[in-house]
Amino acid sequence: MDIASHALWSAAAGIVARRKLKQPIRVGLVALWGVLPDIVVFAIPAAVRIWRYVSGASKTLLPDGSGPHFDWAWSVYNFTHSAVVFAVCFGAVWLLLRKPPLEMLGWALHIVIDVFTHRGIFAVKFLWPISSVHIDGIRWEEPWFLGANFTALAAVYLLLWKYRVRDPSSEEHRAKHLSA
Repeated sequence: MDIASHALWSAAAGIVARRKLKQPIRVGLVALWGVLPDIVVFAIPAAVRIWRYVSGASKTLLPDGSGPHFDWAWSVYNFTHSAVVFAVCFGAVWLLLRKPPLEMLGWALHIVIDVFTHRGIFAVKFLWPISSVHIDGIRWEEPWFLGANFTALAAVYLLLWKYRVRDPSSEEHRAKHLSA
């Protein structure tokens, strides 16, 4: 799925979790964790391609066979999209903080979404490094799926807005009370 959708789905999940659990969940951090698996993998190759294009070293932003190859990115992709790696990291942070780092669940949601919305070379090996098992899901960039995804996001945010509650842990609520 695209980065904007990951951020929006993760933030929506964070808002719902904060309301249901009545926990001070930082929605911005949930959204950050929701995009981090892709940022970690694609930021350096994207920056290098942009630099090569801007500097005139390449005539395209797409891979053209010239310039550096980013073969290491596939290992990082498997790492950041692994439920096994997530579980180990989540458990380690939980032990360190002595409480579950609920914001990190944005990362878990990212993996779950990508398992069903990626195929081919981007199919998520969600049990890596234990197994290479994967599901050939729907391609997220299919026009009908993009339309359905953004329609669902609009509906979710409309419902969140319609059923918003005075959440004492929300940033908006705190800002109102601090300025009063």
